[in-house]
Amino acid sequence: MHFYELLVELLLMPILAFVIGLAMVLMMRRIGARIQRRVGPPVLQPIYDIIKLYSKETQISHGLMHEIGIIMAVGGFIAAMTLLPVPGMSGLTDKGGAVTLAYMLMIPSLGMALGVGQCANPNGSIGISRALTAMLAYDIPFILVIFGASYVYGTTNLAEMVAIQQQQDVSSWGIVQMPLLALTALLILPATMGKHPFEIYVAPSEIATGPMVEMSGKFMGGLFVMQCFQLYTAGVIFTTLFLGGGVYWITFLPKIFLVVAIPMSVAYLFPRYRTEDVLRLMWKWPMLLGLIGLAVVMK
Repeated sequence: MHFYELLVELLLMPILAFVIGLAMVLMMRRIGARIQRRVGPPVLQPIYDIIKLYSKETQISHGLMHEIGIIMAVGGFIAAMTLLPVPGMSGLTDKGGAVTLAYMLMIPSLGMALGVGQCANPNGSIGISRALTAMLAYDIPFILVIFGASYVYGTTNLAEMVAIQQQQDVSSWGIVQMPLLALTALLILPATMGKHPFEIYVAPSEIATGPMVEMSGKFMGGLFVMQCFQLYTAGVIFTTLFLGGGVYWITFLPKIFLVVAIPMSVAYLFPRYRTEDVLRLMWKWPMLLGLIGLAVVMK
């Protein structure tokens, strides 16, 4: 690939991810509203929120590390997106594989910890400690999924994983070849997105929105943008590993929206978990299924 073609792809991939992520945010809010028997927000509400947040005055900045932390939170997902093959674009897939992706997905939480650590608000510190604990809880099953998928496909290159699944029909998809690992990934999906009922780091009734308590204006806007990238990335990762990726956007988009919609629809039925409950849950069923699934594919 020529340098200019690569540059265009690296510019287009975050833009597409942001637009699709906005639609996912709207979908997530609509799902929650319907389950709670509400009407839900209008179609353009996520755009209104972005404009409102960035138009507000940023009340305070706690220093350089505070601002770098937000850049890391957003930049971590942008870097991860460049490693994910999507229809018509492969980005930096050849430069890094599934292992690199797993490392990249840790950067946003570490960036949040770096930024909030600059603040003196105890609610922020409690929230970020909960977020890092949750990351520890779901990262171990996620690594099992990555290892199992890499073993089955015989490569850590995500583009090659998609190509292998597309060689035949649906029977070659990862969800058919390794259903237990796919179920493991689906169970940890809400936790990786930090959404209900795994929003322990926010917990507005307990710690006044946690890390966001010292965020205003452009900082809160940055976190909203991060949320869009986060939902998109989660959907694309699962689709890449287990649903055969996508050759065309018209078939790829329904997959990633469905991947985000299904676990969120179920998750909204449960109350928010406590920190110890998240650890117990993630290290019980997803871990058990992941280990069994790994044993099955390696036999």
